[in-house]
Amino acid sequence: MACVTCSTQAFRECHTPNIAQLSSPLCLSLTHCLPPSLQIGLMSVTVFPVRVLLTAFVMLLAWPFAFAASLGRSEGAVEPQSCWRRLVDVCLRVLMRSLWFCTGFHWVRVKGTPAPPSQVPILTMAPHSTYFDAIPVTMTMSSIVTKLESMSIPVWGTLISYIRPVLVFRTDQDSRRKTVEEIKRRAHSSGQWPQIMIFPEGTCTNRSGVIRFKPGAFIPGLPVQPVVLRYPNKLDTVTWTWQGPGAAKIFWLTLCQLHNSIEIEYLPVYTPSEEEKSDPALFANNVRQVMAKALQLPLTDLTLEDLQLSLSQGPLCIARNSSLGDGKIDVRQYVIALSAVCRLSRPMATLKLAFEVPVLSSFTLYSVLEAMLGVSDQDFSELLKAAQPEPTGKITYGRGGRGV
Repeated sequence: MACVTCSTQAFRECHTPNIAQLSSPLCLSLTHCLPPSLQIGLMSVTVFPVRVLLTAFVMLLAWPFAFAASLGRSEGAVEPQSCWRRLVDVCLRVLMRSLWFCTGFHWVRVKGTPAPPSQVPILTMAPHSTYFDAIPVTMTMSSIVTKLESMSIPVWGTLISYIRPVLVFRTDQDSRRKTVEEIKRRAHSSGQWPQIMIFPEGTCTNRSGVIRFKPGAFIPGLPVQPVVLRYPNKLDTVTWTWQGPGAAKIFWLTLCQLHNSIEIEYLPVYTPSEEEKSDPALFANNVRQVMAKALQLPLTDLTLEDLQLSLSQGPLCIARNSSLGDGKIDVRQYVIALSAVCRLSRPMATLKLAFEVPVLSSFTLYSVLEAMLGVSDQDFSELLKAAQPEPTGKITYGRGGRGV
């Protein structure tokens, strides 16, 4: 590889997340980049309605093709593609390109050379910032990883079904393991399955940096092809983040632009070393460095879960003035807050997690309850008195749990 990659030892050096960085990648404000009101007004009553009608028409036109091609297919295997299915595939690619043309993406600039599925089963794409990132998916008809609920979306769900997605069942506790196993199974099929296009960041960001990758795409230990996306528009109307304009507003503003630009760049195939094959996290981090260098963006060593905590409202929010100063999070406080966000229906299981060490100090317990429930100093003092009439400075789960 032409880039500098890090070793396992260097990568495993653990740094406590800095609170000052937590919120930026998932936030977007259009206050300083709203297009002129006159342009929006004129486009809203002229071009926008026409584009909406054309987009809907093309989607409805594509639906019977996708529906017919999906009939009679095996879900667990890929059969040799017949002539009529190949014709349907060509028609769908043309129709989907027409759909994006109707939304203002008149030209799609593609750089680099896509590798065939037999050579590279997985494409890793970043940064993931908008639902318009579906453009390269429809151009290649690659499979994607998506939640089961997406299949129930009228018309669009049928189009997703056609590309044979890897489905995530959020109600299944083993969903993550099963998803990884399915990715591995397809990746090791020697090109029989379509390529899987994965957004390893796991969420949409504002493209201000490349956040930490999830390891799912790198667990098979096979070569991957990094693909980077750029939207070189004067006005950013496409970015869709956790905090910012909603999906409908993004769609409206984007269709009110005369032209929208997108660049898709296929980087050289990244072949993992033996060390990277045995360490998916290292593999993911090194690929992330390659993509960040190509994008000329900084690395943001935060995960989706870190960013979720920073954006949590109310008592679950890890604030700058948390129990430990200097902008750092106590490890126990961070784990409990993360558990509280991810397991909202199991508060006692989260609290019990704090007592993995048999005895907790009262100060540490206060830090935990502050992060999990927003307990104030006064409320904690009353709780401690109720759970421990005779102060000892230590408290066990049996007493603390009953008090809560």
